[in-house]
Amino acid sequence: MFKKWRGFFILSRPVNVVISFLSILVAITICGWSTWESVLLACLTGAFITVAANAINDVYDLEIDRINRPKRPLPSGVVSPREAFVFSIVFFILGVTSSALINTETLIIALIFSVLLYLYSSTFKRRVLIGNFTVSLATAFAFIFGGAAVGHIENAFFPAIFAFLMHFGREIIKDMEDVKGDAKDGAQTLPIRFGNRVAQVLTTILLMALIVITQLPYILHIYGVWYLILVNLGVNTVLIFCIISMWKKPVRSNFRILSALLKADMLIGLAAIYAGRF
Repeated sequence: MFKKWRGFFILSRPVNVVISFLSILVAITICGWSTWESVLLACLTGAFITVAANAINDVYDLEIDRINRPKRPLPSGVVSPREAFVFSIVFFILGVTSSALINTETLIIALIFSVLLYLYSSTFKRRVLIGNFTVSLATAFAFIFGGAAVGHIENAFFPAIFAFLMHFGREIIKDMEDVKGDAKDGAQTLPIRFGNRVAQVLTTILLMALIVITQLPYILHIYGVWYLILVNLGVNTVLIFCIISMWKKPVRSNFRILSALLKADMLIGLAAIYAGRF
């Protein structure tokens, strides 16, 4: 039984869940605080929908993961596809229900992105850039959702852009990492359709654009000097390293490392945004 529950825990991708929870918490903090009940419900909504999206993604990626990630809960047989599907639907329902307890805007956002994230796994992921765009947009809207929860969406503008660009770049790196399994499954990702070089060029453009845009909130006096220090030393140095490393060592093992680095870099970015408000 312990092995089964551990499988569900791994299936949820807890690091992604924590990032989603913190993204909404930071969004609420920078947009304007609300009641504890609304804050908790908003953060839980993000966490629940992230769990659901991760689980349904593994269901549809089972054949790919048999090649790319054979130790994941489904290809290893710890959790069955049916169990993972039910697990996902339960958490989608929990996410939509908790969003409905906040306000109408958060309910609409939660419903739209629950459907989009399901379609991402079932259909969009296997089409050139559409899947990358969808999941990046969903991540960006975690900040918009947080702003909607407290009635100040406009303050979530820059964090949403940052999240979109970083996730878009990371998604393409993940596609380069997963070429072997994706190709066998018939997926038409960017590196499969046009080659790794095109994927590397687009990733470089996205991450370089992010580096430039991260300077704007300080220039426009939206965030303070601590933001500038943290975002350049903690975030942008990692982005530059990832760009250089991606070109110097374009192999699957390195793409996996870079994907993990970018995920960790998101947490530093959240810290920079939070610090910049003081």
